[in-house]
Amino acid sequence: MRTDTICRLCSSCCPIEAEIENNRLISAKRKSILPDDKQLICPKLKAAADIVYSSGRLKKPLIKDDAGNFQEASWDEALDRIAERFHYFKKESGAQSVCWLRGMAADWGAPWDYVNRLMNAFGSPNAIGNGSVCHVGREFAHTITCGAMTVPLLQSARCILVWGKNDRDTNPPAAEGILQTRQSGAKLIVVEPIKTWLAANADIWLRIKPAHDGLLAMSMIHEIISQNRYDADFVGKWTVGFEQLKQSAEKFPAEKIARDVWLDPEAVKEAARVYAMTRPACIVDGNGLDMQLDTFDATRAVCMLRALTGNLDVKGGDFIPQPVPARNLQLKGRLPAGIKPITGDYPLFNEFSPTWGNHVQSCVVDAILDEKPYPVRMLVAQSGNPVTSMMDAERVTRALEKLDFLVVIDMFMTQTARMADVVLPASSCFEKTQLNRAYLRNSLVRIQNQVIEPLADSWPDWKIVFEMGRRIGLEKEFPWQTVEEAIDYQLEPAGITVRMLRENPDGIRASDMQFEKHQTNGFKTPTGKVEFYSEKLAANGFAPIPYADGFPSEPISFCDQRDRYPILGISGARDNRFTHSQFHQIPSLSLNQKGCAIDIHSNDAKAYGIADGDKVRVDTPRGWIAMPARISEVVHPGSIRIAWGWGDSNPEYSLNRLTDDDQRNPIIGTPSGRSFMCRISKVE
Repeated sequence: MRTDTICRLCSSCCPIEAEIENNRLISAKRKSILPDDKQLICPKLKAAADIVYSSGRLKKPLIKDDAGNFQEASWDEALDRIAERFHYFKKESGAQSVCWLRGMAADWGAPWDYVNRLMNAFGSPNAIGNGSVCHVGREFAHTITCGAMTVPLLQSARCILVWGKNDRDTNPPAAEGILQTRQSGAKLIVVEPIKTWLAANADIWLRIKPAHDGLLAMSMIHEIISQNRYDADFVGKWTVGFEQLKQSAEKFPAEKIARDVWLDPEAVKEAARVYAMTRPACIVDGNGLDMQLDTFDATRAVCMLRALTGNLDVKGGDFIPQPVPARNLQLKGRLPAGIKPITGDYPLFNEFSPTWGNHVQSCVVDAILDEKPYPVRMLVAQSGNPVTSMMDAERVTRALEKLDFLVVIDMFMTQTARMADVVLPASSCFEKTQLNRAYLRNSLVRIQNQVIEPLADSWPDWKIVFEMGRRIGLEKEFPWQTVEEAIDYQLEPAGITVRMLRENPDGIRASDMQFEKHQTNGFKTPTGKVEFYSEKLAANGFAPIPYADGFPSEPISFCDQRDRYPILGISGARDNRFTHSQFHQIPSLSLNQKGCAIDIHSNDAKAYGIADGDKVRVDTPRGWIAMPARISEVVHPGSIRIAWGWGDSNPEYSLNRLTDDDQRNPIIGTPSGRSFMCRISKVE
């Protein structure tokens, strides 16, 4: 039997057909716009059954005994133990001493709403996501500039500018859209320090030095303005701060900045010309812009390119989404007055969205170790592996060791789960029904259907949160006995039900797609226009224009120690076999640790006496790792790329033993995890 659902093995939310026999997942196939022989293959989806039925799956709740050993337990025992700790720490240290840290795996959608509902009703403002190093920081930059996170309309574009993203490995449907549009004659510009598949096939590849994207964006802005290639009508009617932006951008002509960021000034000018003059054009920005000290202003500058060229909310440009009318479930009004979240130093980021919540994950470590602004004593880590995925892994480990009580919710026993007091086994995406955020933020709604029963004694995330809420006395706040009831309640303002969604597996549009909505409603900013100049940022002591005070002199970690650490280290690409540190334990994906390597340019390999396959040690002021070398021209001379996500397999491979968390972006709290200065040596 084949049935429709949504895959959530990564963040792409691909519609798929699952083949089921006798309540067993046999295979899964992605729905695609391309014929079978031209589709891009997703290794994770191909290995879906291997993941679901892996011998490493957690099958029952585990409670650590006094000797430090895990014992299997019933759900009643585990949840009662957790509920008792919730109440104990609330009585001893206040509800705010309990924190919930959310990772990626279980989806950013209604499950995040359920977690916030639980924590807010309990009285703790500390439901913390990972958005300071991912999508949410970029979304805030989009929102403060033009009122919303835009969506590139690939299939109608005549020019596609891909900035810090390799969709072949991270979002196959988008990559297929780029391919199809490219074959129809559209121009492709790629900004990327690594020679990716997209970069190799681009009309123009700008091989930018990591952490210098904002410098390039401002140089392109200057080129477009100075050559009068901007949309004067749109800029005049629908933007504020053009003259200030022009003045700021004048400091960054291509001739001045290009050589320092590994680029040819003529290539920068040509990219600006092609993007500005080939309309409609859209920008696909990605995680390559994230995890940098300068993420916020760099993303703002890239956003401004869209408005400068009149490509906002037009067919083939960058669409302003039409959110689905939905009930806000989070109960933020229930929080006690006067208690700030541990992320209180980042109020603009905390408050820019009614549903995103708080996302500066580094503050969790601060609150545990330094007890600032107050101590966190209990942590629930859901669908995340902070020991390997957060910056400065050694500091994270010390923080988790200091905790009084740690709960982990996951499908597998991770490095973080091994440190827990209670481990709860979560179901896979094929074993639960849920509403995904990707299908809430725009008008097309699809449902992720449960297609098989949960494996062994695992539970779906929604059930874990609902039952935990009821155990801590929130029966009225979690009245739903099924997830379908909760989804129907949330979607009631849209007039859409789960039954309707199941009857329409290709989705239901909550509203017709409309372009140039600003002509009627303006943009959702304080001025109703695209804000090149932000009064809100100025009022809070931040630069109202990107780089008004110049470009930061040291945007890469440990730049001040480059005499001892002369090589630029880059966090490795997201391998399409894995999602961050997940699925490395699946043999059909791990392939005997294929790809666990450090890419070194042949020039540097020769200088350091390193041959292909040699074991190489990498050091920074934070720690060291060691991996096999792979001699490769995909990296720029003087830089290395380190495979990412392997730390759960072997701590010696844990890239975040190298990264820094001391310096953070003052607006969104992002540390520099994407790039850092390091040194390399051959291990004899």
